[in-house]
Amino acid sequence: MKKVLLALVTILLGSCHPSGPQPLKLNIDSCDFCKMNISSGKHGAEIVTQKGRVYKFDDIGCMIRYAKENNETKIKDYFVNDFSKTNELIRAEQSVFLQGGTIQSPMNSKIIAFATLEEAKTQNNSLKATIVSWNDLKDSY
Repeated sequence: MKKVLLALVTILLGSCHPSGPQPLKLNIDSCDFCKMNISSGKHGAEIVTQKGRVYKFDDIGCMIRYAKENNETKIKDYFVNDFSKTNELIRAEQSVFLQGGTIQSPMNSKIIAFATLEEAKTQNNSLKATIVSWNDLKDSY
């Protein structure tokens, strides 16, 4: 009986989805919105649903558009690449965003994210963009 129970627990645990973001596989993963290859480790984003499914995006704007067009998807978390690092996902709600100016992004949303306000301000000296919050960014689309 113990062997059957152990086998059942092993099967159940093996079928669980991870509850957090998954690393973007650059030049392998495709954007779930525009279907383009994800090639930049500075502009990508992910949605994790309440069931643990991960949707990957090549541009923060693609993620926001996907969420708006698929409002039946029960989203648990939003993640964005930290522009000051390469392929490091951080929580969107805790990020600081720059939008506009001379920012170039894969789908021309002109949005980049940073872990801190200081990093965003430093980058913004040359980009001439606007500092925006996650809520303002989501509402603007």
